[in-house]
Formats: sequence, structure tokens, C-alpha cells
Amino acid sequence: MTVAGALAWLTLAAAAPVTRLDVEIDNLRSAKGMIRICLTADPDNFPACVDDANALTRSLPASVHTTSFPGLPQRGYALAVIHDENNNAKLDTLAGIPREGYGFSRNAAVRFGPPRFSAARFMVAGDAELQQVKMRYIF
Repeated sequence: MTVAGALAWLTLAAAAPVTRLDVEIDNLRSAKGMIRICLTADPDNFPACVDDANALTRSLPASVHTTSFPGLPQRGYALAVIHDENNNAKLDTLAGIPREGYGFSRNAAVRFGPPRFSAARFMVAGDAELQQVKMRYIF
């Protein structure tokens, strides 16, 4: 019984539903540099994804405005996007204020710092999901 139960559980786990996330980046002010995207399901590592071994990242030329994340387990995620115009692999700031473009899933509002994970969180379910992220610029 125990072996049969373990085999049944492994079969169900292997058949866990997965889907594809399509991401569209809108409102880029130039085609210079790179778009850097972080997808995470971990609220503690949003928006930076620095210590998240399960985060998925993409770096795209700024002339490319779409990407996909196939084979995602169905659950809640959040996206953080930066327009790294000078291609130095980070979001440049001046006194803590972003000098480059940024955006978040669900176009979550930015007040005094990045939004909370819960504000940017969306569910991935079904065959495919789409998140359209509008880039914002302060300078």
C-alpha cells in the first residue's frame, strides 16, 4: 500500500498542470540597451529576485518587446521589469529615484518605492496567460 500510494502521488505530481506566460512590454522610450525581466513566486524576493533560486529571468534587447515563459506551474507570480538603457545590468538611481524605466505586473502602482508582491501578483492558470507591462520613466 505504501509503495502504491507513493507511486500514485509521483504520477499526480508529474502531471501537475503547467501553462505559458506571455509578457508584452509597452511604452519604451527608446530601443537602447536591454530589457531585464524577473518572474518570481516568492514575495520575499520581489522585486529584485536576488536570493530566489527559482526566479526566472530574461534579458532582451530593448528593440524586442515580447517574451514567453513556457511550462510554468499554475500558481501566483509577480513580474519586475527594468529598461537598462546603458546596459550596465542594474537599475540606475539618483538619491533612490530610478533614472531608467521600470514596470511591474498588473501595472501595480508605485508610490514610495516598488509595489508589494501582493499588488503585482497575478495567477497563471489555463493554457496561456498574458501580462502587459507599461514602462514608467521619471527622468
